[in-house]
Amino acid sequence: MLFAHNNGAAAALGAIGRTPYNSGLPVYEMNTMDDVEAILARATQRALENKLPYAGALLPSEAFTLLRAVPHAAMVDVRTQAEWYWVGRVPGAVMIEWTSYPGSVRNPDFLPQFRSAVPATAAPVMFLCRSGHRSHHAAALATQAGYPRCFNVLEGFEGDRDAQGHRNSINGWRVAGLPWEQG
Repeated sequence: MLFAHNNGAAAALGAIGRTPYNSGLPVYEMNTMDDVEAILARATQRALENKLPYAGALLPSEAFTLLRAVPHAAMVDVRTQAEWYWVGRVPGAVMIEWTSYPGSVRNPDFLPQFRSAVPATAAPVMFLCRSGHRSHHAAALATQAGYPRCFNVLEGFEGDRDAQGHRNSINGWRVAGLPWEQG
């Protein structure tokens, strides 16, 4: 089942088309080149300001726009299998655990699995986790491995914790109303 917040995105689901990377995510109308160039400039600026070891940092809505607009762009979800199944996932994302559950043991095969799933490309490769921490490390490793346009998705899938310690209420992929599926 595909979900989206009721912010207009739900009404547009399925109305326009599919992304170039065959995720099943809808393609909304946009001024693609201006959007892409502006997004990449902001992401690069964030990387410079924060001395990030990869190409840039994206907000969830920016990552979604790149997925829809840039041929061969890829989203790599580095959360655990339990998170993909119980919390949800981005349709069409490449799913490779950074750490395993239970135990949070680092996946020693992450890089070979990544190379197998995502061919060397100059297209953006975006990394997503719950809140942006694991994906930061995955983007850095992929950059070191020779992928020149790696980006971390800030806020992650579930976003930051609110005052009560709960996620999925302040920011993140789901709160932004972007498509996701569960189960």
